[in-house]
Amino acid sequence: MNDRLQERILATARGLFERMEGEKPSLFNTSSLIGRLLGRTMENDHFKTALFRFIDVFPSLTTGKQVSRHVREYFGADKSLPRLISLGARIAGSLGTPGGVVMGKAISYMINTIGRQFILGATVKEALKNAGLLRKKGFAVVLDALGEATLSAEETRRYVELNLELLKGFREASTAWAPLEGKGLDPARDWGASPKINVSIKPSALYCLASPIDFEGSVEAILAQLRRLLAAVIESNGFLCIDMESYRFKDITLEVYRRIKRENPEYPHIGIVLQAYLHDTDRDVDALLAWARDRRIQIAVRLVKGAYWDYERAMALQNGWSMPVRTRKAETDAAYERLARRILENHDICHFSCATHNIRTIAAVLETARELKVPDNRYEFQALYGMAEPVRQAVLADSGRVRLYCPFGDIVPGMQYLVRRLLENTSNESFLRLSFAGGTPSPTLLENPAHAVRRAREEYPEADRTKQSGGENPFTNEPGADFTRAAQREAFPMALAAIRAKVPVIRPLYIGGKRVVTRDRIRSVNPANPAEVIGFVCQAGTQEAAAAIAAAKKAFMRWRDTPPRARAEFLFKAASAAKRRIFELAAWQVLEAGKQWDQAHADVAEAIDYFEYYAREMIRIGSPAVLGNLPAEQNLYFYEPRGVAAVIAPWNFPLAISAGMASAAIVTGNTVVYKPSGLTGIIGGGLVDIFREAGLPDGVFNFIPGRSEVIGDYLVDHPDISLIAFTGSMETGLRITGRAARVNPGQPDIKKTITELGGKNAIIIDDDADLDEAVPHVLASAFGYQGQKCSACSRVIVLNAIHDRFVNRLVEAARAYRVGPAEDPSTNMGPVADENAVRKIMRYIETGRHEGRVLYESRIPDDGGYYVPLVIIDRILPQHSVAREEIFGPVLVIMRAKDFGQAIEWANATPFALTGGVFSRSPANIDRARKEFRVGNLYINRGITGAMVGRQPFGGMRMSGTGTRAGGPDYLLHFMVPRTVTENTMRRGFVPVDE
Repeated sequence: MNDRLQERILATARGLFERMEGEKPSLFNTSSLIGRLLGRTMENDHFKTALFRFIDVFPSLTTGKQVSRHVREYFGADKSLPRLISLGARIAGSLGTPGGVVMGKAISYMINTIGRQFILGATVKEALKNAGLLRKKGFAVVLDALGEATLSAEETRRYVELNLELLKGFREASTAWAPLEGKGLDPARDWGASPKINVSIKPSALYCLASPIDFEGSVEAILAQLRRLLAAVIESNGFLCIDMESYRFKDITLEVYRRIKRENPEYPHIGIVLQAYLHDTDRDVDALLAWARDRRIQIAVRLVKGAYWDYERAMALQNGWSMPVRTRKAETDAAYERLARRILENHDICHFSCATHNIRTIAAVLETARELKVPDNRYEFQALYGMAEPVRQAVLADSGRVRLYCPFGDIVPGMQYLVRRLLENTSNESFLRLSFAGGTPSPTLLENPAHAVRRAREEYPEADRTKQSGGENPFTNEPGADFTRAAQREAFPMALAAIRAKVPVIRPLYIGGKRVVTRDRIRSVNPANPAEVIGFVCQAGTQEAAAAIAAAKKAFMRWRDTPPRARAEFLFKAASAAKRRIFELAAWQVLEAGKQWDQAHADVAEAIDYFEYYAREMIRIGSPAVLGNLPAEQNLYFYEPRGVAAVIAPWNFPLAISAGMASAAIVTGNTVVYKPSGLTGIIGGGLVDIFREAGLPDGVFNFIPGRSEVIGDYLVDHPDISLIAFTGSMETGLRITGRAARVNPGQPDIKKTITELGGKNAIIIDDDADLDEAVPHVLASAFGYQGQKCSACSRVIVLNAIHDRFVNRLVEAARAYRVGPAEDPSTNMGPVADENAVRKIMRYIETGRHEGRVLYESRIPDDGGYYVPLVIIDRILPQHSVAREEIFGPVLVIMRAKDFGQAIEWANATPFALTGGVFSRSPANIDRARKEFRVGNLYINRGITGAMVGRQPFGGMRMSGTGTRAGGPDYLLHFMVPRTVTENTMRRGFVPVDE
């Protein structure tokens, strides 16, 4: 930026500040209710958290008793609460329920007062009436119907109908509105060029199952609804802006915009929102401008800085993805000015809407446009309704073109928008806060952000995040699949095609470092199409099992004495091997196990995590610990392996659980005889390839797929087996535990059993739960991978007060699910494991029909795959078999509890105790669940599947397992025995100096 332009920007900015002198936005006016509240939030982070969470939950509170309870839980005895709340609290305390009613009305008044600060109206009629009042003050409007979470086709329909109603009302109201600025103008236009009718549409609300995995399907489904809305917009001679939401939908939104513009090349008034805080936006702006110029199409861009920064940052860190957002505010400000200039340079093909409250940014846009001689009708300024009143007045006086972004609608869907606005205004880096409440001097506020970025980078350089090999870095989870990246979406079809080019394969045994081919083989098939043979898996008999045990026993002594760090290095190499082949290994799971893309990728990523995590853990605990500190005595505490481990793995996590149990045994110095499930022998054999590539010594890992009735008991009973690690059903686990307890002739050890068994997992839906969150998480927990996870939700216990609302939304959302082949990214549920699973699940469905009431049963393909319907059954009680027995399929039962105490009692009423969940916004009930909901893994306000290694160590108790925690800091200890060696270091009264 040249010095002359910089001087003009500063001069314009100072002029804008002068126009605002002595004025303050209503949000920061301490004489108002909202001003006092926000003032306190900026002084007290605890109060800020409590207030924003209370505002979030308030629309769900339907009784005075609920309101008074939540006030106590969120604010306690805070004596500095607003007088209205304090008075209600005192009345509630003295009068009980009637007091709660009074408090409810008082707080309802307060919340609605806050809401009306940001939301133009509750209905179309009210919003348009208030829009007319804004126009009399010189402001154009863009209206946005609230409702970001549509969970079903019905909710999408209502969103579309609301927008059609809005457009109809807009047409009628606008006929009475004089055009802004000037006389003799087109009566349908403001400022000579811009339509008076202007609406904003959220694309994700147009398709409840929008997902980057199903990129093409999501784009087409959104377009189907968008075309209806655009037809009404064109009929109204209006403007339609496609909003940009979370990063997850960015590329879908851009593609929707390009296609709708291609279909309507002559209609100029279709715009899109772009976010300056995204690293991608520089590339996206260039690509969009080039695309429009190449096709000679008029486009429009509304440039914002972005409203999901905290969310995007948290999601990226949790999933191990590259950070999509700029982490310094100055970088976003600099990017905005850079992007705005690029758009203004292309004003002949692109109309620009500058959406910001930052005076420096506004001045930069104004002066850049003047330098480039951009016509006034090619750009405008936008501000959020209810915010920055002095700013918008000053900009209106300077430019004459300010449009207010005005949400409207019911307070419930408005809460998400409202909380975002409150967070934005109370942020430490908010321009409005710094300007009007922080007392920041204007030179600081008006500094060229590019200069601020350079200074920040010099003062606080970002750390080098290059990952070193050999476990020198702290453990981090393998990144999940990021299907926003086209390369990752394309990797799955390519990997599937590569596998299909070489199937069917033959998978031999692997004993003592040698492949062993047997005549006895079983077919492994694609459960979505059993006629498609994936491969043939050689089967071990007792002779091969004996040979594998002998090979493991022979290798044990040398492997036991291999230093822990050296053993760990083999796991690091195994992790590297799996990473290189992650999409190939995942594609095998799509075909052999019927896992969807994301589920299959997550399984391989979890296997990698086990390799990496257990290697580091062995390094940590591998050195002897010195106990005590007394002279002439040395006490060493250390661990040694148990011997030969039999690892018996399930089919539902065919690589992850196999890799976890086997690598834990190997890195602790045991040798392994590994029996995979008969359903997923090809995938299980992938461990052979991984460990061979890692260079694991012969005999340390032996692979013997075989029929359970032939070699299962043989492995468990064999005297040379010292350790059994098993994951599977309760019945089989108890059988193994019982047989292992017997000491057979020649057996030197008491066998150690490590078992992770089944679950009958429950999620409790409290009466204040956020259903926008609870419904999709329950569906994913219940029907992800067809409910074939030991951690899956099979019971949802709903409090009576919220039962009907929750169930209605749950069933409507479930209706949108599609059942089909796992390799098809448009399907939400694939086939179950095999024909036996089909028969078992269908029997339970019939039982459920008699014990309760089937609310929904999905359709299934009739092409011969192993499909069962998605089923939801209501009116189930704790004594019913479908509420007590593990089904291991897509059957969800609903239980109606009178209160939270009964819900916990019912949740604990089965023999299992694996996972559980609670959706609640009551601090007291969340705390109670932590104490009383006794399961191995309890999840609060999130799904109950997908435990992450190192973050959510996994395992159950009671009949769900022996209490071991896979992926946790004490898991390896179960594979070893501790020893203590004490030495008297004194010789004839001489104590060594180092003692």
